Parts: sequence; C-alpha cells; structure tokens
Amino acid sequence: MSLVGEDFAGREEAANSVASVTNGAPPLGEGIDECWMDFDGARMRYLRAGSGPALILLHGLMGYSFSWRYAMPAVAPYRTAYAPDAFGAGFSDRPKIDHSMRATALRVLQFAENLGLSEFDLVGTSRGGAVAMCAAAECLARKDLRVRSLVLVAPVNPYSEQGRWLAAFAGSNVGAPLVKAVMEHMPFLYPFWHSRMFGDRRKVPAGSLDGYKAPLAKPGLFDHALSIVSTWGTDLQQLEALLPRLGRIPTSLMWGSKDPAVYFSSMEPLAKYFPNAEKVVFPGIGHLPYEECPQEFNQALVRFLNHQIGAKG
Repeated sequence: MSLVGEDFAGREEAANSVASVTNGAPPLGEGIDECWMDFDGARMRYLRAGSGPALILLHGLMGYSFSWRYAMPAVAPYRTAYAPDAFGAGFSDRPKIDHSMRATALRVLQFAENLGLSEFDLVGTSRGGAVAMCAAAECLARKDLRVRSLVLVAPVNPYSEQGRWLAAFAGSNVGAPLVKAVMEHMPFLYPFWHSRMFGDRRKVPAGSLDGYKAPLAKPGLFDHALSIVSTWGTDLQQLEALLPRLGRIPTSLMWGSKDPAVYFSSMEPLAKYFPNAEKVVFPGIGHLPYEECPQEFNQALVRFLNHQIGAKG
C-alpha cells in the first residue's frame, strides 16, 4: 500500500475550439475536445484528449466528465483519454432507459466499440467504479474487447454500509418524490452536500460547485440519479457475485482516508478480490481525490498506467 501527501462514420462530432463547447458547460482546458456520439437517436457527450492507447474515465453519481478536468491533461501525453457524460448526466441526453449498473456497463462497452477500440484502460470513480468492474467482467466473456487495466477510485462496493439505507429510501415509491423535492427546491443545501465530499473543505477548488451545478440547466438530472438508486441493492448483489472473476486484471485501488461517501474501511475487503492490486491511499482526503489533491492523484494514475506499458513490454 502506498501513501501519497474504427471509423464510426458520422457518429462523432468533435468541437473545433473551446468556443464551440455546449452552452452552459464549463470551459475546457487546452487540448480537450468536446465530442458527441449517437446511440439510437440519443446523443452522448464526451470529452477527448491526448494520444496513445485508449483510456476511458467514468464519473460517479451526480458527476460528469467535468470530474476529470485535472486528470485529462495529465494523462494526455500517455493516453487518448475519453470521458463520457453517461446518459442522464452532464450534458448528454436524458432518455428514459435502464440505468442499472449492468445496463450502464454495457453502454460503456458500446461506447468503446463505436470508437473502434479493441482494448482500453478503464478508470471509474464512486458509482462509476462499480460500472467499471461490471464492464470489465463483461469483457472477460468476449474476444473482441478487452480491459487492459482497472483504476478504481473509491468505487461503490458491497462492503461499505454508507448510503445504503438512503439509497433504498430514495429509490422507493415513497422516498423518491420526497428526495427529488428536496433536491429541486432546496438549492441552498448544495454547497453543504458538495463540501462534505472533501476531507478538508478548504481544498474545494474554485468553480467546482458551479461546474457540478451546470447540468441542472438541462432537465432530468435528478430523475437520472433516482433511477440509479432504485436498483442500488440489486446492483450491489450483482457486483459481489462478479468480483471473483476480476482478480487477474491489473488493478489500482485508490482511496482518500477520510472518504465520507464510500468508506475507506471497505478498501481491504474489496482488495481481497484483487490480490495483486496496487493500493494508493491519500491521507486526509475525501471522496474526490482527483479534485482535492489532483497533483498526487495524477502522479499515481500516470505511474500506474506507465507501469502497465512497461510490464507488457
């Protein structure tokens, strides 16, 4: 454990400059393009940067590609990084579809296929980490698509009790309308909810809250979140069942020691399924290490990815 202080014919439309970013979306850093992909009539937004082997970055619940604004420039010299806004999140369309873990994982694989990829590294944070594990398990049964390595950043897992009762309540017929009403009509709570994700609230980056609030301009964001939590319990059962299949995939587990959302104490029980995993702990950091300590996070991420290239060579 280390401690750190195909041509897809018309399906992609890359932005030509920062000025062409979707109205209301945060500006993009240099070298990051906004792109779009069509899924049966629904449009998925994603960001792309860099060159080299493919890397897909999956955001968490209530997050979107904005979460990776510090990581993408860091990995760009070594990887072609793709950061999609899942359907229902960010600035992607909000179709009424299945948002369960497995359905989302299968869309990640379809995303990779549409890009013409045959293999890729996969990073997932929080709920995106659970989706990443499910996507990797699905690939094991296929010959045309392979996950080279996994980076799991405080991934939702069966061994963290935090949030289970709330997810069950929010996903129920009684709780969902109440939770939605609170989220929609009490925006003064947003700064509190957001800052809680940090181990040190003084380290909330400037513009972070506004960036995460930006997709609220596109209706349906809270419906998407409630759809996810409605299958939370079933998803965790399915995740626990597939974990024994993942042990041979090169994996890095990254966690903040003060994570209030997915408890750090769940790291070791999860790690039993990844006997050769690298473990990276960020002392005093909360649920979003890629924002709270981006330099340390990016160093750990790049080091792991480059080690995979060296190991393969």
